[in-house]
Amino acid sequence: MDKVFKALADDTRRRLLDRLHEHNGQTLGELCGRIDMTRQSVTQHLAVLEAANLVSTVRRGREKLHYLNPVPLHEIQERWIDKFERPRLSALGAVKRQAEEAMTDKPTFVYVTYIRSTPEKVWGALTDADLTASYWGHSNVSDWRRGSRWEHVRTDGSGIADVVGTVVESDPPTRLVTTWVDPQKEGQEDTYSRVTFDITPHEDIVRLTVTHEDLWDEGALSDVSGGWPAVLSNLKSLLETGSPLPQEPWLVPGH
Repeated sequence: MDKVFKALADDTRRRLLDRLHEHNGQTLGELCGRIDMTRQSVTQHLAVLEAANLVSTVRRGREKLHYLNPVPLHEIQERWIDKFERPRLSALGAVKRQAEEAMTDKPTFVYVTYIRSTPEKVWGALTDADLTASYWGHSNVSDWRRGSRWEHVRTDGSGIADVVGTVVESDPPTRLVTTWVDPQKEGQEDTYSRVTFDITPHEDIVRLTVTHEDLWDEGALSDVSGGWPAVLSNLKSLLETGSPLPQEPWLVPGH
């Protein structure tokens, strides 16, 4: 938390966060164009923000895109604000919905969390049907091979899949890419979103980055911005304490 407050104490770094809040997923060049400062100085400020987990980065081809990460701000909110000023929290709603349009006309959501675990256990928690049922309220079912079908199946015994898709990339235990679609819209153009899980060792813990892209509108973005933090907090609790948090099952928007 000290790194977060130190990062926020600088006006330039706050302006960089403002720029990302206005338009998420910017390159270094784009950010430099909005800040009257050399590339080297902006790079140094971004490094401080990334070290504080206020900014996360995703590589797309040769470009490095920077995203505002709401997790530390959300932790500040929970620790110092929720219990004192709950009636006024509507003014902070944007903290939970940090993800704007990236390099396409469709919104993208990026979320980063750190889990005291191993890449193998995080991979298992994302792909094991029984484990996903315990913290997600749905079982993720597939053989997780590239090109295979996967299903997000209800745990009520009905066997109904509320989300289906295809495994685009599968590189255990570091990277999983899947498409997501409502089964009733399967095969229809422009109905698929795409979720990427990047699992990276970070010192003695694991950095999990979830990128949900090709969302069809701002309503879908708002839904996933509320859903993913809840699911991933539950996953983190399961892996670190052995017990998931109580919560309602979350579905991809449109269900």
